[in-house]
Amino acid sequence: MADVAVSRRGLDSGRRGHPWLFRSAVVQVFGAGASKGGPPVGGSIVNIVDEAGQALGCGIWDPVSPIAVRVWSLDPSARLDSQMFRARLERAIEVRRRLFADGLTTAYRLLNGEGDRVPAFVVDRYADVAVLRIDGDAAKAVSAELLRDVEAPLRAHGITTLLERTGRRGEAPEIRPLFGPAREKVEVKEHGIPFIVDLARGQKTGAFLDQRENRRRIGELVARRARSSGRPVRVLNLFSYTGGFSLHAALAGGTVTSVDVAMAAHATAQESFRLAGVDPRAHTFVSADCFAWLEAAAKRGDRWDVVISDPPSFAPSEKAKPKGLAAYRSLHRACADVLAEGGTFVAASCSSHVTAEDFAGTLDDAALGRADLRLLEQFGPPADHPTLPAFPEGRYLKLVVLE
Repeated sequence: MADVAVSRRGLDSGRRGHPWLFRSAVVQVFGAGASKGGPPVGGSIVNIVDEAGQALGCGIWDPVSPIAVRVWSLDPSARLDSQMFRARLERAIEVRRRLFADGLTTAYRLLNGEGDRVPAFVVDRYADVAVLRIDGDAAKAVSAELLRDVEAPLRAHGITTLLERTGRRGEAPEIRPLFGPAREKVEVKEHGIPFIVDLARGQKTGAFLDQRENRRRIGELVARRARSSGRPVRVLNLFSYTGGFSLHAALAGGTVTSVDVAMAAHATAQESFRLAGVDPRAHTFVSADCFAWLEAAAKRGDRWDVVISDPPSFAPSEKAKPKGLAAYRSLHRACADVLAEGGTFVAASCSSHVTAEDFAGTLDDAALGRADLRLLEQFGPPADHPTLPAFPEGRYLKLVVLE
């Protein structure tokens, strides 16, 4: 294996537990796989050393990404191989056994990449199907070696199929089975509520599992409003996708309007409604651009008791952050314009480059154009999406409740 010499500053970050070594921290690369002091060709497992050549740990080298090394261990005796991967997978599985022991939830994050100390590797569980997603070509290049021993622990946890999902952003995903029969759709439960997941065409690995606890909270919020008001609660779910928030709200007594540009996502949402015993014809599904639709709704004077906004990332990079914050402000102002007096506004962001303070700044009185709301609660990723204290990038999800 090649040796990657890292600066003292880079090592300080690594010792605190940050799992990425950026290219600016790399001093030199030498040894097997390196040519004339240059980097190894393609993704490969490397030794991490200090500037004096002293062995420190191991990781995966990426010759292209700004993240030069994904750190797996800073134990000089550690060996990055299939045994290390299996041991960390088994530990992650045991944590989930405790989290979901009641059996009411069968869709969750089984292995959370950096947060479970397996950088670049994510596994989501959907009933008896697991879906693997690998971040980057470098990790993909060493995946065959690292994943050699995963079938036995996964089968012992009730997984009969492991699918690998590939495809770059904007491209149609491809799925191939690593073991077990191929599957395209699967029925799962979330706190006892059934819904359909489209593994072949859905976002991420099929569903946004990181919002699971927030979907439950929306159901509870709508139920409280329904009890106190004695009437159906008018709920608007923007960027509704496959209707997770919508279904929980409908089951809790809400009359829901779901807006998303993707018509196919509405079809999946309606399938889940019927599966849960909810007639989708009693609710409204709109295929439209949310910004344009909100403008028209405000002009009509339409108002909702609960407005939920969960858009895709507006700031996928640090460079895009100013433009992204402006987009959040514009969206949140439009949401405030259709929120009824005394209503509840629920706003979410999945942009890791936008901090909680940044996000709150897009929800202040000036941004919303009204001074009758206060921030009641803030939530982040759920327990099956663990992160590391030194890895703020893992705390990407923010959901804020204002009333």
